[in-house]
Amino acid sequence: MIVAMVAAVGLTATPAAAWQGAGYSMEVLVNGRPLTEYSARAATYIEALRDAEYAVRLTNHTSARVAVALAVDGLNSIDAKTTAARTASKWVLGPHESIVVEGWQVSSESARRFYFTSEADSYGAWLGKTDNLGVIEAAFFRERVRRPVAWPPKCQREGAGGRSGAPAAPRSLGESVRGEAGKSAEADDYAATGIGRKVDNPVRRVRLDLEDHPVTTARIRYEYREQLVRLGVLPWPWAPDPLARREGAQGFAPDPYDGSR
Repeated sequence: MIVAMVAAVGLTATPAAAWQGAGYSMEVLVNGRPLTEYSARAATYIEALRDAEYAVRLTNHTSARVAVALAVDGLNSIDAKTTAARTASKWVLGPHESIVVEGWQVSSESARRFYFTSEADSYGAWLGKTDNLGVIEAAFFRERVRRPVAWPPKCQREGAGGRSGAPAAPRSLGESVRGEAGKSAEADDYAATGIGRKVDNPVRRVRLDLEDHPVTTARIRYEYREQLVRLGVLPWPWAPDPLARREGAQGFAPDPYDGSR
């Protein structure tokens, strides 16, 4: 039996642009809109927008209930633990249902927002876990076939007492977090995810009997634009050729009153 979380809000939706496979999809939203995805280097990339809050939308396009383990920077979105997907706490999606995960769950009633920041100021650096910065991954597990059970309507979402077990957030949202990633001056050049402001997100715990292996796994890498350019995911920005400019250089400016010109 696996512990899973039922989110407070369920949305029926089919994303217009998202990682999708085997009847399930994941997309990263900024201001409610999915970020453009780029396929390159046998991976899927998005451009991180510095200091922007983001959310992850998970969608179940099938007619069966599933549970989804979602990790950001290698940290489970429910309890910030680093575990195998099979044993991780998961989000429950009903048939043809979507949920929007806005941040790390820090209690049964609230979460702390995801936002793009530097490696040095990331939640992973604050926890001393910097091996998996720059990746968002979801593993979708199907429920084992069994006799039908009662399932409350989507509007009936109740909170459960007690904390989810996530580590406490930094003392101040503006506090600089320094870990192993902060030792390098280049840390500001690479994107990671910070733990931001608190938002309401009531959840309740349920127990599901899930299959041992995920039916599919979605993985999205994120980097700032300059790093996507270096990786060849985005083209180099156009700029005038300095040598061509120098070849056209003149010693004197043209005479505006010279009719021959």
